[in-house]
Amino acid sequence: MKHKILGAIGLIAAGGLLCLFAFPSYRQGEASIAGSKARDFALEWNGRTAHLSDLRGKVVVLNFWASWCPPCLDETPSLNRLQEQIASKGGVVLGVSEDEDNAAFAKFLVDQHVIFPTYRDPVAKKIAQEYGTEMYPETYFIARDGRIARKIVGAQDWQSPELVASLDALLDQK
Repeated sequence: MKHKILGAIGLIAAGGLLCLFAFPSYRQGEASIAGSKARDFALEWNGRTAHLSDLRGKVVVLNFWASWCPPCLDETPSLNRLQEQIASKGGVVLGVSEDEDNAAFAKFLVDQHVIFPTYRDPVAKKIAQEYGTEMYPETYFIARDGRIARKIVGAQDWQSPELVASLDALLDQK
């Protein structure tokens, strides 16, 4: 009887631990990267070469996505609304697409009416790899000083009270 009780307690504890690690909010803040300097990278913006560091002084919502990713498609309208909401407060949504197919990338931008600056990082997917991105979409909040404030895995409703409060706190920092 004692072994059965201990076995049941062990199973419950193991199940609880598995749920803890699988629960989405567990991965949402990843304290290990918060406060670290955002890796700089070059990108083409409006036909010119630019760098992430050129956006220093702005709050950057760095979103890794791909046209073949259904959750990315689902969150794009919300990212467009977010761009409209934060632009006047010194914020910018910056998309980095992992599309290898330029035509698919261009079609996505037109079909989804993407209004935020977006860069295609084809083939090597170097930028996402350097950030440790393994799942799409994946988003990083980068504070005005160029440090990562938060990492968010998966599609989001960018108008949710929790995310709005988190971004507002960053936007209010001078």
